[in-house]
Amino acid sequence: MKKKSYKFLIAGVGGQGTILASDILSEVGIRLGYDTKKSDILGLAVRGGSVVSHIQWAQKVHAPVVGDGEADFLIGFEWLETLRRLSSLKRQGVVVANDYRIDPMTVSSGEAEYPSRENIMQELQKAAKTVHVIPGTRTALDLGDVRTFNIVILGALSGLLKSEPGVWKDVVGEKVPAKAARINLEAFDKGRSLV
Repeated sequence: MKKKSYKFLIAGVGGQGTILASDILSEVGIRLGYDTKKSDILGLAVRGGSVVSHIQWAQKVHAPVVGDGEADFLIGFEWLETLRRLSSLKRQGVVVANDYRIDPMTVSSGEAEYPSRENIMQELQKAAKTVHVIPGTRTALDLGDVRTFNIVILGALSGLLKSEPGVWKDVVGEKVPAKAARINLEAFDKGRSLV
């Protein structure tokens, strides 16, 4: 019997494939028989700004936005963006974090300091029931295409959800460009093996 509902929040920066990941996660929910809604908040994404995607799977979803303290899963594509969205996570929620850092303009210009990985981990562990750190970017680089890191992360998420991989792989194969399908499916399998 499937769980009644899931609320996901994906946090990243422009150019990381956050929207593609939310499209895939939404379509998987539909194919698994859930009413599914999503909302993408782009901000200044083209300039490396925050991108946040809200996705809900349930018997009936009335609005897509995941409020503070409601997310079952916080999926972070970059450390600082993951930290910024912690307030959305349920106390018993799960963080799936890509082990990767992108310095925002304020850090690269010297106006601000990026928090240490140790401090970020402490905050994540205080807020979440479970924290899974996934070497998504490193795994994608090892495969030969860093652009597949978001699919590595989705592969890991599918394993955490104990969901059969077939539906996920069908959707990934349909949503990515045909010429990139093989490497993205390989990225999905690698991600699934990481949890």
